Amino acid sequence: MTGASSSFDHYRDNLAAERLRACYDAAPARTRRYLEAEAAHVRAKISAGMRVVELGCGYGRFLRPISGKPARLIGIDTSLASLKLAREHLAGRAVVGLAAMNAVKTGFPDGIFDLTLCIQNGVSAFHVDKISLFREAVRITASGGLVLFSSYARAFWPHRLEWFAAQAARGLIGPIDHEATGDGVIVCKDGFHAETVDEDGFRALAAAVGGKPEIVEVDGSSLFCEIRVR
Repeated sequence: MTGASSSFDHYRDNLAAERLRACYDAAPARTRRYLEAEAAHVRAKISAGMRVVELGCGYGRFLRPISGKPARLIGIDTSLASLKLAREHLAGRAVVGLAAMNAVKTGFPDGIFDLTLCIQNGVSAFHVDKISLFREAVRITASGGLVLFSSYARAFWPHRLEWFAAQAARGLIGPIDHEATGDGVIVCKDGFHAETVDEDGFRALAAAVGGKPEIVEVDGSSLFCEIRVR
């Protein structure tokens, strides 16, 4: 998943397209269960006729299981290589639009979507201003619509670390810097850095954009911040 351009971004420059897919292929069994539960939680929010966008869609990993129900489904990403692979990954699915866009400045009109998604690594690893990311997600969501951000539940930390260790073992990311890694933050010796947003962090981000979130933990693995747009 990638969100916005910077001089160097690991997800855009080192973990795009096939390499990003390989990260998910490396997922241990407990992580696969987490990914399935995360998708099921979002699918339950979607009804026919909804306009849905995913910010940072990568190669279409998350778009695939949610395609089919909404009338309009769009994924955006900054990596052209990932978007190309997404087109192949989604072949034969319901019509899905893909666009190269910056998640903090999409260019979409106000209130165009019923459901805006920024799942898992978006808020944790985009390395953009989080308040700007939340503000843009709310701006493009219609009144009465829903914004969903997710991060990792605290209880999932050992499984998340196991997953990243598997990625490092395959050379997809650098070796984990165990001295700098901890308390929800993973740091690798190649400069990769991923955070975790906890419940207090989500509440503060939502409040900064005028939202009153519902915080939902799913499967002891995902932590969702759900904002109903007024």
